[in-house]
Amino acid sequence: MNSPVYFTLTPSPLGKLLLTATPRGLSGLWLSGEKHCPDLAPEWQENPACFTTVTTQLEEYFRGTRQIFDLPLDASGTAFQQQAWAALQQIPYGTTLTYQQQATLMGRPAAVRATGTANGRNPLSIIVPCHRVIGANGSLTGYGGGLPAKQWLLSHEATTRSFRQ
Repeated sequence: MNSPVYFTLTPSPLGKLLLTATPRGLSGLWLSGEKHCPDLAPEWQENPACFTTVTTQLEEYFRGTRQIFDLPLDASGTAFQQQAWAALQQIPYGTTLTYQQQATLMGRPAAVRATGTANGRNPLSIIVPCHRVIGANGSLTGYGGGLPAKQWLLSHEATTRSFRQ
């Protein structure tokens, strides 16, 4: 039997966020209109109380008083995607890496395109910071939530970087 999926919609400076969770942890965070944002499934159960810690940490992040999220995560993905998403979590707040640097960090320097594809399927945007990965020439390339959201997140982190958690 599949675990239940809980969901809530919560406001943010980037618009409404869809949050999903299983009993094991947060399984999704998508910006409204994000490319891979799922439709609400009829079997999902709306339960905002499941997301109190998540929404508190997101509010702290958007205020600039939180740089590291401390949440149980339960993202579904292939082994390679899981490896890419784990590497994303190693990128410090307020800094960026290129896709090449991320692939190298993963021990897969030739897998630059695959790394970018895995990042594009990241179901935990903001929490697993795929917005911190940029093109080799410093350009803002690809972001499921759109390039304006990516720019906003990077600018937000750059201006609040001096806070120490």
